[in-house]
Amino acid sequence: MTFLTEASTLKRLSLLRDLVPSANVIGLLVNRAEATDAVTKELETVTRSLRLTLHVVYASSERELDDAFTTLAQRNVTALLVNTGPFFRTRTEQLVGLAARYAIPAIYPGRDYAVAGGLMGYAPSITDAYRQQGVYAGKILKGEKPGELPVMQSTKFEFVLNLKAARALGLTPSPGLLSIADEVIE
Repeated sequence: MTFLTEASTLKRLSLLRDLVPSANVIGLLVNRAEATDAVTKELETVTRSLRLTLHVVYASSERELDDAFTTLAQRNVTALLVNTGPFFRTRTEQLVGLAARYAIPAIYPGRDYAVAGGLMGYAPSITDAYRQQGVYAGKILKGEKPGELPVMQSTKFEFVLNLKAARALGLTPSPGLLSIADEVIE
């Protein structure tokens, strides 16, 4: 099962720009040990074509996260993409708190960030992925050979928008953006 979380980075950029159209200096927070260069290079190409400035900042420890946000603020980042990975996933509260402290609109790779107070989350639906995994396990239990089954991909993505966080940043989501959200947290 592949979650396509890194592949959804461009969609997260699009959603972020829909909410913050004036954002022209974009930050990308990456844990070098958990990311692929392909995603960063693709994002660099896209932001360049949109005439946006992209600042990639790396962090792989709690201290580096604090330093990364200081760097993002110094570079006048107007919106932030937080990359995926277990390290960031286990530091949800810290990431959301730092983005709020520095007043940087951020989109995260999962709904749990928005639930924790972050602005937006966009990622494959974990619930749907578990359901697909159950179907896959059922096929194996019925005798299909695992080596002959295709790799499954996430088919359902969730977009969660936190209105309280948006208001705190002085942002007003458009009706169109609200209409595509799977969940709006008030």
